[in-house]
Amino acid sequence: MAIWLHQPPFCVPIERCNNFVTIHPTALIDSSAIVADDIEVGPYSVIGPHVEIGSGTTIESHVVIKGPTTIGANNHIYQFSSVGEACQDLKYKGEPTRLVIGDNNVIREGCTLHRGTIQDAGITQLGSNNLLMANVHIAHDCVVGDNIIIANNAALAGHVKISDHAILGGFTAVHQFCQLGAHCMTGAGSVVLKDIPAFVMANGNAVAPHGINTEGLKRRGFSKSAIRGLREAYKVIYRQGNTLEEAITQLQKMVSEVNEVAILVASLQASTRGIIR
Repeated sequence: MAIWLHQPPFCVPIERCNNFVTIHPTALIDSSAIVADDIEVGPYSVIGPHVEIGSGTTIESHVVIKGPTTIGANNHIYQFSSVGEACQDLKYKGEPTRLVIGDNNVIREGCTLHRGTIQDAGITQLGSNNLLMANVHIAHDCVVGDNIIIANNAALAGHVKISDHAILGGFTAVHQFCQLGAHCMTGAGSVVLKDIPAFVMANGNAVAPHGINTEGLKRRGFSKSAIRGLREAYKVIYRQGNTLEEAITQLQKMVSEVNEVAILVASLQASTRGIIR
């Protein structure tokens, strides 16, 4: 049956299939797309072939989703976003690479998320419980974890990895292959050219370290002793003149007293571009 939006005649009917799924009649969904029974798709949105969309997901108007793309449950994708488009890497020759999105993400207006390349794993990944504010760009082969906030107009170049609970300020630009550790934070307009260790705040062009993300850790329930230990670890890295290898050696001795330091050590050991200084 059809129901009307508010205040006709300025709106058009929505089709309800099996009394659950709500597809606007102007939306286009490829016959090969696999969509859950309770999704909503707004006016003029296009869902292409080889797309899977999980339960409870809302697709607002004028969204384009191309495959191969898998979208989990309870996501909300706002108008004018482009999801699963071919990447902008000149090496890309049309290979069937993928975009995989987890659950409970909010993807605001005008975001772009591109599929991967065969030069990497062939998959761009966005985890769960993330907020991408308006006009965020996630390039090919990025791996974005869970519970991350990326503010307006931030852009990730190819192959970037962001660990859980990171926060990127508006207009942050991240160079390709950079790694941003868990619970790190960047200020607005930051330009990230090297890896940011876990828990570290960074700001500037190019970014420099500005201490531990203390307020963020408090909000997430970290104990006073953990935060105090991470501050001491920060001093080992940035205030005592140690090389990265020397700092890691000292930090490993601190792990038995402050477990969270292990996360920091792991982010240092994973660095491939060198850490910010």
